[in-house]
Amino acid sequence: MITLSAVIVARDESRSIARCLDSLRDHVDELLVLDTGSIDGTTGIALAHGARVEHFTWVDDFAAARNAALEAATGDWRLVVDADEWLADGAEELAQLRAGRAPTTTGAVAQLNDQSNGQQSISWIPRLLPRGVRYEGRIHEQPVLKAPAARTGIRLGHDGYLREQLETKAERNRVLLEAALVADPDDVYLRYQLGKDHEVHRHYAEAAQHYDQAYAAAALDLPWRHDLVVRHLFTLSQVGRSADALDIADVELPRWTHSADFFFVVGDVLLTHATENPTHAAQLLALAEDAWSRCLELGDTPDLPGAVAGRGSHLAEHNLKVLRGEI
Repeated sequence: MITLSAVIVARDESRSIARCLDSLRDHVDELLVLDTGSIDGTTGIALAHGARVEHFTWVDDFAAARNAALEAATGDWRLVVDADEWLADGAEELAQLRAGRAPTTTGAVAQLNDQSNGQQSISWIPRLLPRGVRYEGRIHEQPVLKAPAARTGIRLGHDGYLREQLETKAERNRVLLEAALVADPDDVYLRYQLGKDHEVHRHYAEAAQHYDQAYAAAALDLPWRHDLVVRHLFTLSQVGRSADALDIADVELPRWTHSADFFFVVGDVLLTHATENPTHAAQLLALAEDAWSRCLELGDTPDLPGAVAGRGSHLAEHNLKVLRGEI
């Protein structure tokens, strides 16, 4: 038998910690919550829902907190979960792991991110870790792995990107990202994450600047490059640079012919460009129709980083109906 610990770093998560723990309790051998200074009753709720609670003095370093939590856990394997997440699928896979019938490979789980606009994006994150793995990075920390994590069937729901939740942590995350970039200004991943931080708060001008720099330096094989490209195109169109976005789309097209998200955002960019260039609107709108039609041909592509559910189905269909005057 293999033991499995669910490892959660938390601070002032009374809103969601019970949901998180209740979703995991029957599928792990240990619930370990590392509290970094809660004042809202998080620790009491965690104890009442079956967790062992340890304490850690916050030092503005997420990797340090993750590593302290991993060290406190006793399981052979650790499923790293955030307090605003919950186990949505994959219980059988966890059971197979605990019974010794699953591959002993570091695993990436699907994080299903609920958005305030009603959409849901998907991120693949290495979270199923064997004993001994450690994290690096002050913010948007990553486990140090000898090989890429294999994708699993484990899916975690996540509502931390809802508008009301983002606002509670906006300043903290941005300060940490900016400090990390001062220490390492050439870190493309941090630049991309700072762009995302500005984008989700609708600071599009700042986001575009960081995405410009990240895109210029990003290697073609980075696992998150798809998300960077799609976000970059969208953000450029929001700051009056739709022509630049279309130039980038032309370059990137051969790499993303299988991505409904790419074609969906290209359609949006073409629509924006048509409103800015009415003399060419007919041609641009025809191209937008082609892009959204391509989305329906591909269907949703959830295996791509940052994919949004519906861009290959109902969201593209809605845009086409609006464009054709059907609704």
